Amino acid sequence: MKVFVYIFSILVLFISLDASETSYKHLKVLKFNDLNADEKRVIVNKGTEMPYSGKYYNFKKDGTYTCKRCNAPLYKSNSKFDSGCGWPSFDDEIKGAIKRVKDADGRRTEIVCANCDAHLGHVFKGEGFTQKNIRHCVNSISLNFEAVDNQKDKKAYFAGGCFWGVEYHFEKLNGVKSVKSGYMGGTLKNPSYKDVVRGKSGHLEVVEVSYDSSKVSYETLAKLFFEIHDPTQQNGQGPDIGSQYLSAIFTSDKKEKDIISRLINTLSKKGLKIATKVYDKVPFYKAEDYHQDYYKKTGKAPYCHAYVKRF
Repeated sequence: MKVFVYIFSILVLFISLDASETSYKHLKVLKFNDLNADEKRVIVNKGTEMPYSGKYYNFKKDGTYTCKRCNAPLYKSNSKFDSGCGWPSFDDEIKGAIKRVKDADGRRTEIVCANCDAHLGHVFKGEGFTQKNIRHCVNSISLNFEAVDNQKDKKAYFAGGCFWGVEYHFEKLNGVKSVKSGYMGGTLKNPSYKDVVRGKSGHLEVVEVSYDSSKVSYETLAKLFFEIHDPTQQNGQGPDIGSQYLSAIFTSDKKEKDIISRLINTLSKKGLKIATKVYDKVPFYKAEDYHQDYYKKTGKAPYCHAYVKRF
């Protein structure tokens, strides 16, 4: 069913656009964040910003530094230190976030975002600045920053079959600010729906739930997740069969993981054999626009998701 909707939507997209060049630009926006000329010079063309000029050189706030091109998390603020070099310095990276590439002259080692290959800067060893004895010298212009979430706005990630239906139910919950449909967990960078529906990219259909934690808890979200789909089904969800429709949760920290473990244990004691997988959070790729708010746009109701009280 979804394949036919996809084909129809693509036909509508091409008919509504004036030229193939416009279509190409539209697809580029879906894959990466827009960059201005200065950002492209550094991030794409491997340039360097002037020392002491970047916004994050003397930046002291707690949080996470992310890739400006694809939003992937790169560094935690507790790994940042003042080396006096004129650029932000880090002595550790988020596991798996950074890729090292030898410069053509073999003298230095370039560091790039492992998710999108955006140029970040260079890495140096043996300088003795910190106990870890390593320095990631990074251009501020290659980074964005997400402050520590000591406020109320948070995000959660759930995969429970077709994301249309999961999105539909979460949007009705008080305290949820927005829900986006997208893809997580695969090996292909910036996948399209066509890539995912083939079942070869490794991605799952996922929703990103943005919520106000002062109004609704992560545990309440997780309980709803287990009650709007069949968490015991192993090959998909309802009539949607395939690896992209499997049940999974992507957790952001140990607290979330502990909550999920406890809820699964509760359901298991009730005789349910839970098939839901629990993974650490990985990059989330927003799905194409025609997937967002699908049931609101069409006026239809989910065909494979229904509420069943389990707690």
